[in-house]
Amino acid sequence: MRKVETILVSPDSTILEALEIIDRGSVQIALVVNEERRLLGTVTDGDVRRGILRGVKLEASVSSVMNVEPRTGKLDMDRDMILSVMQYLNLKQFPILDEKGRVVRIELMDDLIQKNGRDNWVVLMAGGLGKRLGELTRDCPKPLLKVGSKPILEVILESFISNGFHRFYISLNYKSEMIRDYFGDGSKWGVTIRYIHEDKQLGTAGALSLIPEIPSQPIVVMNGDLLTKVNFRQLVDFHLDTQAAATMCVREYEFQVPYGVVQIENDRLRGIEEKPLQQFFISGGIYVLGPKILKMIPVDTYYDMPTLFQEILRNGEKTSVFPIREYWIDIGRMEDFERANIEVYQEGFL
Repeated sequence: MRKVETILVSPDSTILEALEIIDRGSVQIALVVNEERRLLGTVTDGDVRRGILRGVKLEASVSSVMNVEPRTGKLDMDRDMILSVMQYLNLKQFPILDEKGRVVRIELMDDLIQKNGRDNWVVLMAGGLGKRLGELTRDCPKPLLKVGSKPILEVILESFISNGFHRFYISLNYKSEMIRDYFGDGSKWGVTIRYIHEDKQLGTAGALSLIPEIPSQPIVVMNGDLLTKVNFRQLVDFHLDTQAAATMCVREYEFQVPYGVVQIENDRLRGIEEKPLQQFFISGGIYVLGPKILKMIPVDTYYDMPTLFQEILRNGEKTSVFPIREYWIDIGRMEDFERANIEVYQEGFL
């Protein structure tokens, strides 16, 4: 049971204000109430990300993304009844209301069953050559290059650990022994680390075929040269909530055409749009894959993630997209590496 005062917002609040509440605490929900504290709706991280995919801006009213029919409990429900209802409905949060519909408290599944860790395996792809970084990677694999005071891969590892994950595979190829020597079995961080060795380059998905046994839960796969503040617990929750076979993290990318774009119909000019701004969603290099998806990957064969997701779609499996709204940078070029060395402190990684 938790106090709710810190997670209440008014219907006039912006989505951004609600997100500050969601991200600040461990409750991961905001309750939208009126002046009398009557519950009008709830907002979770998943609600916001679905709104982003619809084009809703973070400056919009929280009412544009809130769930107006949340599941709620009554004051006379005991703990066993609350737990039973939450398990049956697969709820992580459960607002408790009085007879007038006013919020009294909120119950959390994690508190009721005292479950803190995440048993999902995390696969960190660290076998790339890092050619675009030139001399920096001649004697050192890119995952061991330091951003601030720590190697890139260590910052990534600690981000997952802070989200409750403790089981890791690291996929290796280039200068693999240096990475093994640094991370060992993971005991330094209180986690388990196993290794997948690519004798040849297998692409962004092919190395997954080398995992010795198919896990029983979805796995998280992430490129080993990314820095991000994505909440990985929320990512896995989103994947499970959508009942997807696979989830791809995506981020918004804007491109401004430097010319006037001519609109033509047959041989007639219909209009000119001066330097239009094009907006797209692109892959963010982070994925969640259900166990059966791993069986689709050919063994010890070059195979990349776009090909895998195209195959998933051809098979009619349900796929989801998880929009990244947090800090994200791909350390692929020298200018990215230099920028990351500054922002690793600004964004609170170290």
